[in-house]
Amino acid sequence: MEAKDYLKYIVEEIHSTVFATVDREGRPVTCAIDMMDYDENGLYFLTAKGKRFYERLKENENVAFTAMKGEDTLSCVAVSIQGRAKELGPEKLPELFEKNPYMKSIYPDERSRSALTVFQIYQGTGEWFDLSKKPIERAAFSFGGAREKAEGYVITDKCIGCKLCYSKCPQKCIDISKKPAVIQQEHCLHCGNCYEICPARAVERK
Repeated sequence: MEAKDYLKYIVEEIHSTVFATVDREGRPVTCAIDMMDYDENGLYFLTAKGKRFYERLKENENVAFTAMKGEDTLSCVAVSIQGRAKELGPEKLPELFEKNPYMKSIYPDERSRSALTVFQIYQGTGEWFDLSKKPIERAAFSFGGAREKAEGYVITDKCIGCKLCYSKCPQKCIDISKKPAVIQQEHCLHCGNCYEICPARAVERK
């Protein structure tokens, strides 16, 4: 999938997220925030200017959230994003209320909506993690010009072909038909078992 597909999934399939900001003492604070729209430029949500959440957003544009969907752990899809958010103002409010009509029961008229403002997560990196698949499925993505972060493990030319990494891999996502063996990154848990067991120290953290 492309980055926009992940953003669409967050808005249309999950919608509610656990959102983290940082307070003045540098401590993380979480709250529940609905992602109300998306486009090629990012994600959109709203808040009221009287909230502490608004103050934290204005003082520090760095944000993070996780959105999850599933009845239990083994049916769960999780999408996490770290990024930057900026205030756009009230101009997009009518559009967000049309796309999210339940908001009209919370803020029923124009006077009650006067304190609301829209924010855009305009840049970010994300991770898709799907435990409902066998083997698991993961993917990284970015938008707004952000660079994807290198994570996980790779097997280098020091590989001696002993296959011990495969024996300890919980997802069996290492191709040992090659030398050096190859970790299938889209199925890797990043658990580090291969790194710990390799006698040749051929496995390196990205």
